[in-house]
Amino acid sequence: MTRRPPPVAARAAALVAAASRDLVGLLVPVACGGCGQPDVAWCASCAVALHGTPVRRDHDAGRLDLLDGRTLLPVWAPALYVGPVRHAVSAWKDGGRSDLDRPFASAVRRAGTAVAVHLLAASHPPPGTPAVLVVPVPSTAGARRRRGRAPADVLAAAAAAGLRDGGVPAVRARALRRSAGPDLAGLTARARGAALVGRVRVRRRAGLRGRRVVLADDVLTTGATLAACHGALVAAGAVVLGAAALAATPSPSGGAAPPGVARPEQSGRAS
Repeated sequence: MTRRPPPVAARAAALVAAASRDLVGLLVPVACGGCGQPDVAWCASCAVALHGTPVRRDHDAGRLDLLDGRTLLPVWAPALYVGPVRHAVSAWKDGGRSDLDRPFASAVRRAGTAVAVHLLAASHPPPGTPAVLVVPVPSTAGARRRRGRAPADVLAAAAAAGLRDGGVPAVRARALRRSAGPDLAGLTARARGAALVGRVRVRRRAGLRGRRVVLADDVLTTGATLAACHGALVAAGAVVLGAAALAATPSPSGGAAPPGVARPEQSGRAS
């Protein structure tokens, strides 16, 4: 069993990682996270990729497919995980590019508003209904130490703000944790699902029974991670309403979307 570092050591590692990012920022000239254009963190050309209207992306995620025309949960995202967005997300998560927090948060905030408009604003919950909990998809402790933070927390706070923009009270809640395991990159949908079994759990005293939850993630690929989060939350008594994400991988099929659902490539011009 892998031993967890003591809290003081974990905090020290996070401070060192943050200081290293700051030092790199001082020594290395800034460049666009998407295309490398010098002297700008996120250029106007690459920014266009995040300016699209958030649309449903979940029908192209195999692990969310219920095989009867429905999906496990609806997921709204404004962008495709291609080109400058793909490069920028990698730099943001693992290259210390926290200067991309603002454009990414702005895009996910709009996705949060889409969730509010489509799922929640018309439901008119009775007075006194607790705020919706926006739960970030959890990173492993090792990933948090390596990065010095949990980037999905930024997106969860933005999605909560978007829900509030749509008239739905919402707060961020770090209700899930994820244990270490194999790297999911490059795995098939089935292999991703198998690798996540038992790895996503609800934190103690999260108080989720009866609470409405929206998940927040950076990239929707196979949907395996969202499905694992959904399972853990539902087992704890939560009602998972949907998810907001920054981007989604393109459809492998290129086929027609179900009625009312935009395929990523069909909305590529807008996104």
